[in-house]
Amino acid sequence: MSYAEGVSADAAGGGGCCHARLPGAWQPDSRHAPSNRRSDMPPQPPPVLPLASLTHGQEADVFALLAGKEVLTTRDGKPYFRVTFRDARRQVSFPIWADSPWAEECKRTWQPGTFYKLRAVYRETAYGAQLDIRKIRPAVPADAADGFDPASLLPSSRYEAAGMFAELCQLAEAHISQEPLRRLVLGILHEHRARLYELPAAAHHHHAFVGGWLEHVLSVTHTCILLAEKYARLYPDLVPPLDKSLVVAGAVLHDIGKLRELAWQGDSAVYTAEGSLIGHVVLGRDMVRDAAMRQAQAGHPLDAETLLRLEHLILAHQRLPEWGSPKPPMTPEALLVHYADDLDAKYAMLYTALREDSTPGPVTSRKNPLGQSFYRGSPPREETA
Repeated sequence: MSYAEGVSADAAGGGGCCHARLPGAWQPDSRHAPSNRRSDMPPQPPPVLPLASLTHGQEADVFALLAGKEVLTTRDGKPYFRVTFRDARRQVSFPIWADSPWAEECKRTWQPGTFYKLRAVYRETAYGAQLDIRKIRPAVPADAADGFDPASLLPSSRYEAAGMFAELCQLAEAHISQEPLRRLVLGILHEHRARLYELPAAAHHHHAFVGGWLEHVLSVTHTCILLAEKYARLYPDLVPPLDKSLVVAGAVLHDIGKLRELAWQGDSAVYTAEGSLIGHVVLGRDMVRDAAMRQAQAGHPLDAETLLRLEHLILAHQRLPEWGSPKPPMTPEALLVHYADDLDAKYAMLYTALREDSTPGPVTSRKNPLGQSFYRGSPPREETA
């Protein structure tokens, strides 16, 4: 889909906060035409670049998500819009004034949660970053030829998804010694590989971004391996002995039900109907039970006791009924998975609070998912001569 087909209005002089005029079309200005009579070459389009890479004054075609559109009022009582476009690494919020050439189209057709292709000039101003919009239309599947990838425009993990997935599979291969259990875990991972690359770990609070599930589960699995090896050494007389293979399998699969609980809607992870009515704890147990049944029918059964304990690991990993678990951890393996999971989630919340809280002083506010303040430290004292 071309701009000529998809754009209903063009702005040569701007959008954003600018008062732009609307020319009839992108045609060379005859006042500046060369004296010879050769037909003018059409202007070359600007490059397609990530929003996050633009510098002041640079014009480019960008793909961006309209993450927000607010209706506000000036001090004179005139309405205007404040829009927010973003990709994975940059967010730009700016006004669309009532007399902007984009005001009516913004009001009627710009929908938050929709991906757009924009031709715009990026500007750094005293009021923050802004986009001087020249053209805009919704992105379409054919834009993939120019690099359009919805997942690349959403907040994402600091780590590459394929690498995290490969490392998780390697840990399962190396630390799950029981062949039927290892086959079950790896089979589930590979069956859902594409979805897991994009899946968040939660809708809010922790790892709520593309690749968040992999980042969280990989971290929990590393912690569980450490804890399983430590406590197996400390309590060699435990009966039955701590089952490291089961701990690792539970770590990898404890949140597998998020595949059915969560879905991306624009830039937000939202709960599906079954996620709201059933929850990932029970959905995950069902997924594992069904996979085990299919594996048994294929001639690789998992023994009933191991399957029972694995199902309990998934059902108990939240520990409390108000968090979605029908039972508390009742086995050593389930206890380790629960606390490894809880620690990783809470540490991510702490990290976000320390990074994003703007309260002045050495202590953060309590406005964070953990509901408490954190001490960020006093600034270093300046040395006097």
